[in-house]
Amino acid sequence: MGALLNAIRARQSATQWRACGLLIACSLAFSLMTVCVKHLGGQLPVAEIVLVRSFISIAITLSMLRQAQVSPWGQRRGLLLLRGALGTTALLFFFEALARLPLAAATLIQYTYPTLTALSAWLMLGEPLRKRISIAVLLGWLGVTLVVQPQWIANAGADLTAVQNLSMVAVLIGLGGALLTALAYVSVRQLSRSEHPLVIVFYFPLVSVPATLPFLWHSAVWPSATQWLWLVGVGLFTQLGQVWLTEGLAALPAARATSINYVQVVFATIWGVLFFAEPVTSTVVLGATCVLGATLISLSARQPPPDQVGSIGSG
Repeated sequence: MGALLNAIRARQSATQWRACGLLIACSLAFSLMTVCVKHLGGQLPVAEIVLVRSFISIAITLSMLRQAQVSPWGQRRGLLLLRGALGTTALLFFFEALARLPLAAATLIQYTYPTLTALSAWLMLGEPLRKRISIAVLLGWLGVTLVVQPQWIANAGADLTAVQNLSMVAVLIGLGGALLTALAYVSVRQLSRSEHPLVIVFYFPLVSVPATLPFLWHSAVWPSATQWLWLVGVGLFTQLGQVWLTEGLAALPAARATSINYVQVVFATIWGVLFFAEPVTSTVVLGATCVLGATLISLSARQPPPDQVGSIGSG
């Protein structure tokens, strides 16, 4: 009996470590996707980037589903459509916040989503708020603050007008995007109990295509050859990130999974230095260290035994 329990624990541990690796790979893919978007430099409408990305994702996912001999339509279609709507709206909100706010402020607001994910998973799925993961979430948020160095924080001590100059509507849009991101992650966590990961991935672009088409009725631009290369990069890296994210969330609680995703900030900082000659200060290094510390804490956290975990609704 003891040998059987040890074998089960070893298998569970291996599954969790694989999921952690997938989530780190997911963060790497998403960071490379943002490099491609940054290279486009606002030359194309945001909705057009999302649309092309969605078409690429649909083509790749359908091919993978066909190869795996899995129906693309899934079982819980209502929740699958909701996941797609949440993800699409969250993306559009985030891009709108980027257009209205300084990049640093928009990034910081977006990275409240791990905290919101932990709270949402606790309220909606009954996943416990473990002390170690809570520390990792807070440490990661502190690290992001130091890395992005929003000017309104730097000036807040001496000049409160910097804070007041931020549009409240824009801030609410940014927070809305973070909340919708958190809810999308919770829905993926819930769907992973009954749906194939590729089916969950498929519904995101399936909803994005009709949702973005109206925005391009009068503003669509035909991309140049170089822009097509960056668009393909956006689509490919997004596809990889979505697949790895979905598989990772299937094996780990939402709070732990999203706290690991903080490592994307470190990748983004590296790409900023290598590709865009962005400066690295001691504050950035300290922030990156906090982010790495949060990731290591999340990686070291062990999954509690099934009898210690709150019941998960099947809803």
